[in-house]
Amino acid sequence: MGVYVSVRGWLECDEPQLATVQEIIAAHDDGLHYTHCWGAPRRHVNWTYYVFFGGDIRDSALGWFTAQIEEIARIPASDDDGDRVLGLFLVSHEVDGMTEWQIRDGRLFVTPADARYRYLDD
Repeated sequence: MGVYVSVRGWLECDEPQLATVQEIIAAHDDGLHYTHCWGAPRRHVNWTYYVFFGGDIRDSALGWFTAQIEEIARIPASDDDGDRVLGLFLVSHEVDGMTEWQIRDGRLFVTPADARYRYLDD
């Protein structure tokens, strides 16, 4: 059956960055499975654009997901305010436990998740 990883979280960006995020996701399209775990609101409201991911993926696909996140994190600011893509994901590995993935400052930061989130793995 394999080892699974539950991935849930979101990205925050502006409109020009959203177009790049969507291009990156499309470039990593896996055809049938995990690409469909990406989603966005049907209608944009106010100024921040959000993109969500929620799915249980095989451990062997974690590199596929990480590559997308790292590429998305590197998207530059699109205007003078200097805002980069931000994000937060909780990643629960069946064997290795839960980690928190922060997307900020053009990078992906992975740390052990706070014990407050253990209820998500029950």
